[in-house]
Amino acid sequence: MQGEVVYLYAFDVANEVDTTRVREILANKPVPFEIRIDRTVPKDVPLYKPLAIEPPPLESCFAGRAARLLVRVYDIGVVSIMMRVAFEAENLRELLPYHKPALRDGRTFDQVARDLCTQTCQSLQDVMIRSAPPSEPEAYTVFCLTEIGATRDADAWLAAQGRAVAELLTESEAGTLSEAQVSEVLRIRRSFEKTDAVVIDWDAALAIDLTGYVDDVLYVLELANLQLEEYRVMDQRLDGYLNRAYDDVKRRRFGMFGAYSKTLRALRLFRVDVTRLNDEVTHISKLFGDWHLARVYLGARERFYLDHWRNSVEDRLSRVDELYNVVNSDVANQRVLWLEITVVVFFAIELYAVLVLKR
Repeated sequence: MQGEVVYLYAFDVANEVDTTRVREILANKPVPFEIRIDRTVPKDVPLYKPLAIEPPPLESCFAGRAARLLVRVYDIGVVSIMMRVAFEAENLRELLPYHKPALRDGRTFDQVARDLCTQTCQSLQDVMIRSAPPSEPEAYTVFCLTEIGATRDADAWLAAQGRAVAELLTESEAGTLSEAQVSEVLRIRRSFEKTDAVVIDWDAALAIDLTGYVDDVLYVLELANLQLEEYRVMDQRLDGYLNRAYDDVKRRRFGMFGAYSKTLRALRLFRVDVTRLNDEVTHISKLFGDWHLARVYLGARERFYLDHWRNSVEDRLSRVDELYNVVNSDVANQRVLWLEITVVVFFAIELYAVLVLKR
């Protein structure tokens, strides 16, 4: 067998990156990333194109092989790092060590990806809007096979190697998985021709394309992976913000023009930011002109539970709306009360002037 293992890392680094102003990334001129579409597609369906560069490879990094590095910058505030290591193996068991790759100096691929992301952010700091330290990355591993021996039928090969594929993707010892678990791992499977197939699991995937081109499938999995990262980050931020907001509202008593106005303004701005980001993250993969790639994406979306994450974010956004309405109603009641007090005071002054001063 021949192919490569691809490691995907998605980092949330800002609310937004103004990619139209990016001229250079890590001393390289970025270009819009494009994939080759071999199958029949609608002519007018656009495909999202992040900015991409390819830094120099890491020499002799793992198993005596150099690792190709690719960096992609998305305008939704995400930096994606891809590391690709070629391999030759007699069987799938030999690929298990690739789940935990490391350099000769002891650094893991996770550390290398985080360092490369930090350097990328430093070169983009002038075009990043509301930047933040890189988040804990969402990592994903894809085992890509371009040669599987004499056979040219990926479906037949998968039927014979199903258990070995499940053990590889779940990083399990030989013979330990139940038949039910093997079936679950292989459940989300997509194929267009006999020479290609994709099996998508939670932490890793297997992509077979005997024509040698897997970049289209990798791009779809990268988009799904970064969506998972963005939903996870949004969910955490909403949790933290709501907890602080609830405590703030319970602890304080606000006046007519005091801290309540600041709370309202903060809630409104936060609601707008998260709603916009949620829409952009959701729509980044809305238009896949290639129906096969669309099916691959739907499979990844199901496996990554993206709909559950999005529903969780939208549920918390509805709570922000409820809190905003509560605070806004309280502010309105406070203002009505103060206006009524003001009217009574002026009436009392006028009455005093009529009854006392005129005497």
